[in-house]
Amino acid sequence: MHGRFSAEGHSLHGATLMANGAGEGAAQSMGFPPPPAGLGGRPFPNVLRPLATGPRKFGYAIVGLGKYAINQILPAFAECQHARLVALVSGDQEKARRLGSQYGLEESNLYSYENFDQIAKNPDVDAVYIILPNALHADFAVRAFKAGKHVMCEKPMATSVEDCQRMIDAAKHAKKELMVGYRCHFDPITNKTISLARSGAIGKPQIVTTDNNDLGADTTDPTTHWRLTRALSGGGSLMDLGIYGVNGARYLMDEDPVEVRAMIVPNPSPRFSQVEDTITWMMRYRSGGVAHGSSSFTTHAVTRFCLQGEKGSLLLDPATSYWSNRVNLIKTGDIHTWSTPMFTIEALNQFSAQLDHLPISLEKGTRVAATGEEGMQDVRLIQAIYESAHTGRPVATDWSDWRKTI
Repeated sequence: MHGRFSAEGHSLHGATLMANGAGEGAAQSMGFPPPPAGLGGRPFPNVLRPLATGPRKFGYAIVGLGKYAINQILPAFAECQHARLVALVSGDQEKARRLGSQYGLEESNLYSYENFDQIAKNPDVDAVYIILPNALHADFAVRAFKAGKHVMCEKPMATSVEDCQRMIDAAKHAKKELMVGYRCHFDPITNKTISLARSGAIGKPQIVTTDNNDLGADTTDPTTHWRLTRALSGGGSLMDLGIYGVNGARYLMDEDPVEVRAMIVPNPSPRFSQVEDTITWMMRYRSGGVAHGSSSFTTHAVTRFCLQGEKGSLLLDPATSYWSNRVNLIKTGDIHTWSTPMFTIEALNQFSAQLDHLPISLEKGTRVAATGEEGMQDVRLIQAIYESAHTGRPVATDWSDWRKTI
């Protein structure tokens, strides 16, 4: 039995090697039998997202080397077709040197927060991507614009509407582009959902529900400390997680709310002495639609959106994950599902597509998909949600149409 199992496994291994493109001569030299006669040749595997065939000219400096930058953004450059990594900016020079060595960067392209302004002298840097605690976004964006660079900034754009406006004004003065890092805008499942909603597949959208929760208040993890410090974060779970729902409700309903109501659920833990843990909100739309949202730092990880219409509903679960997002179109007795498999390049494409979007827009002379005005609208709504939660009263958000001011 043991010998028979080994022989069958041996042949299967050989066939697998051949199917994977291993050379026939190499396989036979290792003792594997030749493949059966009559098989086709070895075609080149289908490439889901080909790498760039020419030089990638648009250079980014990554500002802030935390978990998101190291684990998601830096590796995503390998899939970019237009953007490349050219510089790092960090308060930890040892970490910057170690990462710079891994990504083949010269030490002259490693900057500290203190000498960050010297990027003005580096022609390889076309844009900076700011991945710092929220309260630092505005100052570094203004510095980058003064240095003559474009800016991509992580969400939330800033901790106040005033800082958002300061960033927008600095971009206009420098004649440079400002883009907010809404990665979900580049997720294929998110875009499929928006397409289905716009096509009338569920009829008129009437109710949207968004839940974004994660165990994000682990005090043993130093990288979470700034999220629990109001001076750096600007708020708790709403700023960190709930913003996905605030922004998501807007693109799913395709309109902005005219009123918000909110409630913060008290948590007596000292961890939440400065920021909220769990918060819920409702947004009312001029069309008659409503949105219900929640976010929390102390419930099991959930990222789920549901858009309900008169003919059906769209359920995204997961909705804003890094990969494997899925949407169901649900009608009476009928469910259609779209998803992206985890281990394919396309499933990771939201990061590299986001990085590529800025140089593509600049080359075409078009506005970016996620403008500073878009980011400021979310911050305005978040501030209104906080105001309602603290006063116990609804807050009007029937502002003039910000899209017409761009």
